[in-house]
Amino acid sequence: MNGGQDASTTGALDGIRVLELGSLIAGPYAGRLLGDLGADVIKIEAPDRPDPLRTWGQAEQDGHHFFWTVHARNKRCITLDLRVPDGQQVFLDLVAQSDVVIENFRPGTLERWGLGYDILARRNPGIVLARVSGYGQTGPLAGRAGYASVAEAVSGFRHLNGYPDQPPPRIALSLGDTLGGMFAVQGVLAALVARHATGRGQVVDVALNEACLAVQESTIPDYDRGGIVRGPSGTRLEGIAPSNLYATRDGSWVVIAANQDTVFARLCAVMGQPELAANPRFADHVARGRNQDELDDLIAQWVAVQDSSTLVDRLTDAGVVAGPVNTVADVVEDPQLLAREMIVDHYDERIGAAVRGPGVVPKLSATPGSVRSAGAPTPGTHNAEVYRELLGRDAEDQARLRAAGVI
Repeated sequence: MNGGQDASTTGALDGIRVLELGSLIAGPYAGRLLGDLGADVIKIEAPDRPDPLRTWGQAEQDGHHFFWTVHARNKRCITLDLRVPDGQQVFLDLVAQSDVVIENFRPGTLERWGLGYDILARRNPGIVLARVSGYGQTGPLAGRAGYASVAEAVSGFRHLNGYPDQPPPRIALSLGDTLGGMFAVQGVLAALVARHATGRGQVVDVALNEACLAVQESTIPDYDRGGIVRGPSGTRLEGIAPSNLYATRDGSWVVIAANQDTVFARLCAVMGQPELAANPRFADHVARGRNQDELDDLIAQWVAVQDSSTLVDRLTDAGVVAGPVNTVADVVEDPQLLAREMIVDHYDERIGAAVRGPGVVPKLSATPGSVRSAGAPTPGTHNAEVYRELLGRDAEDQARLRAAGVI
């Protein structure tokens, strides 16, 4: 497909066209990731119901919220009402010229509109439909609405966070949505590869609760074979030592991860206590795990009289893995992130100025991704462009659709 991008800014997915129907986090995040890698992402919003993400985020100017800048970047925005027959027909015309559709409605919504996968595939056999929902498209809970916070809870993910005997807190992000969006992109890319062999698309079915479960490492086999119900462990992992937060003399927090034998020996040398590395209580991984509390206390006492400004450098120079606990104010000035173009400008048309945001991950050597534009300032910004370019609908035809409330 023709992605419609300038040749100087093409990425690995140049030529792939994506129709994004999602709202809020998971669907738009998946669309953002594909757009970062060069796909032509066309975000579709209902004429009377713009994506609520336009009003999310803490920083705003004259009602314009800058969260939108991050997740709507590299997208063209059009309006289209999928609830009416004329809108459904226009959508199918767009599907005929696209490669991927992303949606995160409650299961059954597309089918109720007459836009299920069978209908889409009839119009375009190569279409890949990525569906992100709370519990997936099948199963007894498929019809339930799902949000990231609940998905994190029911998957067991939230139970692992925080401190023992305290209510399990959430991280101050919609992490379940982000994981769902990432797995959706993984599925889309796999489906596009498979299409090269089969010529046909398929459905990518991502459940938020399953995305949260998929990153939980050994919790299931630990329970299945050991009867162990992994629980929260505060600032450390049980049995992995030393790997914890320690407070410096000036009250800053530093993470020291020296649980590997050789790295632990280097830490002991920096501490001026090389004999600890040979002490039977700390000599190997298992012993350090058993005596984790004692070891953490020893390291905490040493760190407590160190200055944070020099401690990390001393440890790093000695080959010990360590780093400060940065705030976003530190992050945006981090020389490593700046060198890697991970703090980048998004030109925001709404305010006529640049807004800093996160760069593109991963870094590709031959076809790198890029931030080519910030989010469209208003719903339907690209109506005239997209409907003329892809469907050949002239100004008069678009005016008719607009008057009827279709676009």
